[in-house]
Amino acid sequence: MSNIAQALTIAGSDSGGGAGIQADLKTFQMQGVFGTSVITAVTAQNTLGVFDIHPVPLKTIQAQLEAVKNDFQIASTKIGMLGTADIIECVADFLSHRPFGTLVVDPVMIAKGGAPLLQQQAVFALIKHLLPLADVITPNILEAEALTGLKISDTASIQQAALDLQKQGAKNVIIKGGHSLNSQSPQCQDWILLQNGEHFILESPRFDTRHTHGTGCTFSACLTAELAKGAPLKSAVKTAKDFITAAISHPLNIGHGHGPTNHWAYSRI
Repeated sequence: MSNIAQALTIAGSDSGGGAGIQADLKTFQMQGVFGTSVITAVTAQNTLGVFDIHPVPLKTIQAQLEAVKNDFQIASTKIGMLGTADIIECVADFLSHRPFGTLVVDPVMIAKGGAPLLQQQAVFALIKHLLPLADVITPNILEAEALTGLKISDTASIQQAALDLQKQGAKNVIIKGGHSLNSQSPQCQDWILLQNGEHFILESPRFDTRHTHGTGCTFSACLTAELAKGAPLKSAVKTAKDFITAAISHPLNIGHGHGPTNHWAYSRI
């Protein structure tokens, strides 16, 4: 039996390579974790936008899940873009039997360029079917608003949103502050609420760059990789924060729009 940590990403494919399945697998690899994948949608996108989305048939998603389950020892799983209520229900039903370890849910809803990636009906399905299974959920502020119905405008409303997400079933909540309450602030803050009630803030400098495509995917993928290796959650969150900060602060300058982050920066600085 191999002692190599193994993780799974369930998400959409990004033809531009900066987000989705591609970003997750790159991040797993950089953190020394063997990555497997279940593709839920094929997108035509680049740094300029999303031009087409083709959901994968449910039977093919189910077959991918079965194939991974039957041959790998998955220690942690990350869920990214699912796209439709039917796909969410399919994945949630499979995961309700808990075959894939710790579950990190990154509720991907809107592309960096503004294109919707999750249908409204699917938002309700995510809340009903996936949040109760989530060991960790990692929304940004806009996603936290969509999931809770709250207008987040200050620290108190962020804390209330985190509590509401826990009430909806998520055990641990990380609300990412890249879409900050104050875009002029020199610091980005992430708010973390743990299952035991402990809460804390992680800060990083705000960088003036347009190369931020896939930041949410990369952060949650690094978190998933660290959990797969057995790291405690607090340690895993801090590593993921350091990983994405390095990835943003050392841009690759690829593409003509919102370029990808640098997935190998963390290992080189």
